[in-house]
Amino acid sequence: MADRRAKATLFGAVLFSSVTIWAVHFQQHQERDTMYKGVLKDDERRRQKMRQREEDLRISQQKRELYERIQPVDKTSPS
Repeated sequence: MADRRAKATLFGAVLFSSVTIWAVHFQQHQERDTMYKGVLKDDERRRQKMRQREEDLRISQQKRELYERIQPVDKTSPS
């Protein structure tokens, strides 16, 4: 009887350890995937921000051209 309990305890300990190790590896894999998705989101945000800045620059240049046609700007620096 004691032999059976010892084997059951050993089996339980091995099973518990195996499940724990598997769970830790699974969690690490999930965290790695989540972090990678965060990097992809950051890259997309950066691209959108750059597009917006380029659009703002283009609009600003168009306004400047329009304003300079209406009121010419002297290119010399004031003394």
